[in-house]
Amino acid sequence: MDLDLKEGRSRPSLLSSFLTPRAAAASPAILTVLLIPGLVIVAAFFLIPLARVAVEVGNGPEGWGTYLLILTNARYLESLIQTLAMSAGVTVMALVLCAIVGLFLVRNRFAGRSILIGTLTLPLSFPGTVVGFMVIMLAGRQGVIGGLTDAAFGSKLVFAYDIAGLFIGYLYFSIPRVILAVMASAEKLDLQLEEAARSLGASRFRVICDVILPGLMPGLISSGAICFATAMGAFGTAFTLATDIDVLPMVIYTEFTRNANIPVAAALSIVLGLITWACLAAVRSFTGEGKSLPVRGGA
Repeated sequence: MDLDLKEGRSRPSLLSSFLTPRAAAASPAILTVLLIPGLVIVAAFFLIPLARVAVEVGNGPEGWGTYLLILTNARYLESLIQTLAMSAGVTVMALVLCAIVGLFLVRNRFAGRSILIGTLTLPLSFPGTVVGFMVIMLAGRQGVIGGLTDAAFGSKLVFAYDIAGLFIGYLYFSIPRVILAVMASAEKLDLQLEEAARSLGASRFRVICDVILPGLMPGLISSGAICFATAMGAFGTAFTLATDIDVLPMVIYTEFTRNANIPVAAALSIVLGLITWACLAAVRSFTGEGKSLPVRGGA
């Protein structure tokens, strides 16, 4: 019988031996073969479509000056600013709410906790159009809030179709993307550090600022970046609500489908992609390998 089998050891598979760092360094050909599927996917679903979109920008009457047109045209510039402001506001609100709720859920066990967590993460399964429809059912002309205010005050409170409704819709589908990351970070917090801070006379506020928040910061930053990028590109919710606010995805849709202004739509798409990419790249460089987030108060 084989010596490895007698001693209870199993031989590594051929594939696992290829995937070791030593094997990859010794045989660049193996590494190249393993990279081919990834390169094909990146080229087919990212590089080629992106190159095509970039070429379309130069085919317009303004040529490559279409990018300058975006920054000088009042409608496009206003749409860009509104989208940035909306995404930033939703991100900040989602981080604040999820930091509080996520920490509470991790540190407390109670009846219905699993149901509550499942409810908070439920929007992950909803497309943007469904989220928009739910906002209409809440605060639309036939919504719950409108019915209650009509019965109580004789007039309906309707805000599903303005900035408040759009903000609620964006916040609704952003919460699951943040709270899961926050809960994962909260589970890794060292309670002994908090006890040590309290024993040294730190107030509850100082414990939160110097111990808890630094521990949650990696999850908050990474989930905040994803939340911001998702809000920047959200289309279905804005399309369903048909608000007076022209967010950038809606402007791209309008220019492409109704106005057949493909160069401008392409330029706006490139700008939108660059903004979200820059946000994610900045977060990756800040929380990447070999780097750590600063911890205040020596915690």
